[in-house]
Amino acid sequence: MEKVQDGQALGGGMEADQPASPQEPPSPPSPPSPPSPRSPAAPEAPELLAPEPPTEASARQLLLQEWAPPGGSLELPPRLTWKLLFLRRPLYRNLLRSPNPEGINIYEPAPPTGPTQKPLEALGNFRGWHIRTENLQQNLSWTVKQQCVDLLAEGLWEELLDDEQPHITVMDWYEDSRLDVCVYELHVWLLAADRRTVIAQHHVAPRTSGRGPPGRWVQVSHVFRQYGPGVRFVHFLHKSKNRLEHGGLRRTRVTDSSVSVQFRE
Repeated sequence: MEKVQDGQALGGGMEADQPASPQEPPSPPSPPSPPSPRSPAAPEAPELLAPEPPTEASARQLLLQEWAPPGGSLELPPRLTWKLLFLRRPLYRNLLRSPNPEGINIYEPAPPTGPTQKPLEALGNFRGWHIRTENLQQNLSWTVKQQCVDLLAEGLWEELLDDEQPHITVMDWYEDSRLDVCVYELHVWLLAADRRTVIAQHHVAPRTSGRGPPGRWVQVSHVFRQYGPGVRFVHFLHKSKNRLEHGGLRRTRVTDSSVSVQFRE
């Protein structure tokens, strides 16, 4: 298994991380702004991760030890309590829904699979994803999956995002399927409260090196730092390439997608 940060080790990937501006992302073409399809509804409250502490003081102590904020302390707005944060755990957890919809283990080579005529939704639990297809030339196509994470609905708060600006980390793993020179793209936008104003963005389209056996998993990740105030949503979109063959589509698989928020080290 081979790790790749921001697609650089695969040679010639397209990359951008910048504040919003009228400039278009570099080639290959990327959406200059978040896609227009509706965003998924705010996710349901996460399951209880640990027993509720008996007091507000104990919840504060446990979270400060776990989160290690800069300076060792953290001020909460009046509307929040430490006990509520202890239940929600908005930091250091994956905020995407169905991050591994096909149940694939990245610690082993991608399991062999042939072309299929089944729709993608029939191959796993894709709850929370909006899915569409982009047709290309030469029997190729993109499967496009996207989610929009509501950071406030997940338990974060405005003062934390604006003043502390904790790191926002995105990560993904895709299969080196060799269906084309580029079989995967990642596009992420940090959005303001209107879900349209772009505060920061990142785009990458790694190229395969052609070395090693096909089917290995390739990691792509990026950390947003010092992105400025006003971030309320993270729009996460990735593309995986398909090729039409006799018997159906042969797909490039993607798994263990994640969006998380954590204090900078």
